Amino acid sequence: MLGTKAATTIGPEGWRNSTLKGIKLSQTIVQKSDKNCDIGRSMDPLPQLRDTVAQLSNEEIHRYTREVRAVVAKLRESLLETNEEIKSLTRGKEALEKSLEHTRKDIQLNKDSQENRISRPTKERDHDGADDLLNAERSHLLNCKKALEQQLKSVQQQLHTLDAARKRLFNVLQERSRVLDLLCHALSSIGNSAKHSATGSRSRSSLDGRLSRLGPSMTDPIGPYTPEADLALADAQDARARSAYLRKELNDVIDRTDKLTRAAHKSVNDGMTQKFSETVTLKQHLTVSLGENRHAIHRSQRWYDATDRARGYTMGPVMSADLSTRERLDRPMVRVFQRHPGTQLPEAQQIIEGGDGLLQSLTATSRNIGLLRLASLRLDDDIRSKSAAASIDGSIIRLRRRKSDHRWTLGAAF
Repeated sequence: MLGTKAATTIGPEGWRNSTLKGIKLSQTIVQKSDKNCDIGRSMDPLPQLRDTVAQLSNEEIHRYTREVRAVVAKLRESLLETNEEIKSLTRGKEALEKSLEHTRKDIQLNKDSQENRISRPTKERDHDGADDLLNAERSHLLNCKKALEQQLKSVQQQLHTLDAARKRLFNVLQERSRVLDLLCHALSSIGNSAKHSATGSRSRSSLDGRLSRLGPSMTDPIGPYTPEADLALADAQDARARSAYLRKELNDVIDRTDKLTRAAHKSVNDGMTQKFSETVTLKQHLTVSLGENRHAIHRSQRWYDATDRARGYTMGPVMSADLSTRERLDRPMVRVFQRHPGTQLPEAQQIIEGGDGLLQSLTATSRNIGLLRLASLRLDDDIRSKSAAASIDGSIIRLRRRKSDHRWTLGAAF
């Protein structure tokens, strides 16, 4: 009975339950505390949190700046290529302007040649092959001038486009370069370090890899490679491609113009030389013909003088008192002969007919002498015209040869 009573509680039930509840609550709190400690050991930050976070931030900054540096390298490379393209196109523009200046000088030379030919004598102003060659040369030169001016306009517009692309690249480059002030070495040293160390070689290859991956798919408005940078690179690349094609076109136009102007200039010079040669040849023939004409005039004049003297001999002296007995028609021998009927002599009639014949010969010879002298005047005038024309054509040939090197200025006095 006592043991049974000892097993049972004597204290109040509520008092006991309250104690047991406190024990259970304590055990629950202990378990929860142990669990929280375990979770804290696995989840709570370490004491070096500040250093770790700062290191992660620095790594993120380094990654971002390296990517920005790759973008800046691409932008700078594109800027340098654009500058070189502008230089090349500017040299092409200068060559085009020089070719255009030469074409304008050739047009002025063609105009001077045509104006000089107008001063030829009237007989030599007939339209000839040299005029056709000069007109054809002028037509070709005007077409070349028009083509060169159009090409120059295109080149100037392309230079403005390249300049705008360069300014855009420069602005984007300046904006992207704002975060590169704290890099350990300059961007330009990457290539130099690549030549001297394997580390530099690896950094250069990694940089090239990052550059090759840049494209529209890599754009990020808040990333290293922004859409503005991509558009600037694309515009600059398109402008450079267009400029390269334009430079090739420009060189073709200059070569074609140069060949055409040289061919036209040579054809005109050859034509003018041929015309000059023909004029000189005709002048030589005219000189020979003038000499023969003068010789003929002298022969005719001698014949005229001889015929006139013969007619004087035939007509006899002017006064009858000067007639000798043997020249009289009633000389004694004739009077004795005419004592018989039907013995009329034709001497008087023949003398008259002989005088008339000699007079006709004198008239014909005088007319021929007049015609020969008229022909001589015409030949002499033709020779003077040919001499003047040859002199003008020769001066034009010398002028064109002297100015063919284009080492003269428009409007200069020569």
